[in-house]
Amino acid sequence: MAVSGAVVLMGFADAFAAVETAWSLQRAGMRVLAVEREGRRSALRRVRDVEVVPITAPETDTARSRADLERVIRSRRPDAVLPLDDAALWLASGADLAGAVFVGPSAAGAALALDKGAQLRAAAAAGLAVPATQTVDAGDVATDANWPVVVKSSAAVAEVDGRLVRPGGAIFADAEECDRGRARLQGTLLRQPLIAGTGEGVFGYIDERGPAVLSAHRRVRMVNPHGSASSACASIDVDPTLVEPITRLLTSIGWRGMFMIEFLRDDAGVPWFMEVNGRAWGSMALARRRGLEYPAWATQFALGEARTPPAPSAPPQVVARHLGRELAHLVFVLRGPQSHAVAAWPSPWATVRDLLTVRRGDRLYNWSAGQPGVLVADTVGTLTALVTGRRRRA
Repeated sequence: MAVSGAVVLMGFADAFAAVETAWSLQRAGMRVLAVEREGRRSALRRVRDVEVVPITAPETDTARSRADLERVIRSRRPDAVLPLDDAALWLASGADLAGAVFVGPSAAGAALALDKGAQLRAAAAAGLAVPATQTVDAGDVATDANWPVVVKSSAAVAEVDGRLVRPGGAIFADAEECDRGRARLQGTLLRQPLIAGTGEGVFGYIDERGPAVLSAHRRVRMVNPHGSASSACASIDVDPTLVEPITRLLTSIGWRGMFMIEFLRDDAGVPWFMEVNGRAWGSMALARRRGLEYPAWATQFALGEARTPPAPSAPPQVVARHLGRELAHLVFVLRGPQSHAVAAWPSPWATVRDLLTVRRGDRLYNWSAGQPGVLVADTVGTLTALVTGRRRRA
């Protein structure tokens, strides 16, 4: 199959990695078609030569969403389907793709990517450092707890009453905080000790010969200092001690294509395994600013162009910043910590100073000089989602 000119159906359009992934595919000569949750208006609509098709959101009705996705696939006949978030991975891995190539992990890999409990067991078996973890339900979170604790869902997404939900997590300093916050937890939960440290990610591409073109980043700021996606991240060298266990983890389940594994490095330098992502990750801009076109490479491999990616021999060291999330970070800092377990909270004045400081190596997510409206739409959309999300929680 000729990769140049291939049509790639990706989704969801409002995923953090959508814009950068579309540009990566277009740069490799592919055409981009995207599905969007009905009622949303993503920044991807502002990207030139991308067609966006609305479908029922799986968070509204999973059966209708999958039927809509299959209808788009049958009518548009894409060559490949590329998931950009966990909901899309869940939806597409169970859909009839009508002959389109799935640009994602194997069936075993997709199952692992959506099951954080299974990830922890596989990571431990591969030799990675894994936090002590207990499986509990919401009623037992406080039982025999060694405070403070982090509690998160074992499932990345879950189907509940015909709708897809993304279960939340929490940090609890003590039993009193747990009593106040446990009502928002659901399903099978993972309880771990709260580890102070800095988030890191290891990225790569894997084919039949094993992982290639590894890269890494360190989180500079998170949107919510309690723990969340990055608003700014910096490229770093890959820790050589992680390469072998990462290879064992991925090859044990026959993983193919791109991957992202998250770690939390504590004050003693120990990189604790957090999770593995089986789809495009939010900080794709950082990789692309370094010349690492993971979405295009993964799609080329899936379509039969199996070869070592043409990666740069010495990619530049950069810091990638998401403008909308940086502003959202300031909002969270001003709101203050929501748990007594979080001791080191950023200073508002230091945060303002850091956000206003622009260095030579800084790069922006979703920025193209030829399409400035994309960054504007993305920033407005990010802040709008923050405001509406807080209203829904209230």
